[in-house]
Amino acid sequence: MNEYLIVDGYNIIGAWPELQKLKDIQLVEARDRLIDILADYQAYSGIRVYIVFDAHRVPGLAVKTEQRRLKIFYTKEKETADELIERLVNDLIGRRNRIYVATSDMVEQHVIFGKGALRISARELLVKVRQSQQDIGRELEKTERGKRNSFDAVLTPEMKQLFEKWRRGDS
Repeated sequence: MNEYLIVDGYNIIGAWPELQKLKDIQLVEARDRLIDILADYQAYSGIRVYIVFDAHRVPGLAVKTEQRRLKIFYTKEKETADELIERLVNDLIGRRNRIYVATSDMVEQHVIFGKGALRISARELLVKVRQSQQDIGRELEKTERGKRNSFDAVLTPEMKQLFEKWRRGDS
């Protein structure tokens, strides 16, 4: 089963506290931060992430699809992110595909649900992303712990006791 997550980029930026604050200072930075967060989420979860941005929010930006670690779409002139999201859902829907759409726009949630996609609110996506970040942190901690103390991990309890005696100066 292939899984896809289509994200309404500016809707999520407006809904996540960290990105909302950043947007007020620099919209481009907020957009880049969202892309980085979702690229990490894609790498960890294995779900294919598509992010859709309204191009009218970025002056001078033509229709474009970026392929970084994930797919990034900018709408055409006079096209909304919702229309592009609906088109992507139509293109991806199939028996072997499960599609999720992340947006807090209730009307859009109902439309994509009617097309067969599953809906995720901005808050639900934030919870999933934070959980994956915590999981990654735990995995890294385990790996680092194992690397720092790899010699200790292979010693028998008797050998550990002997080394501890030597360390303390006991004969």
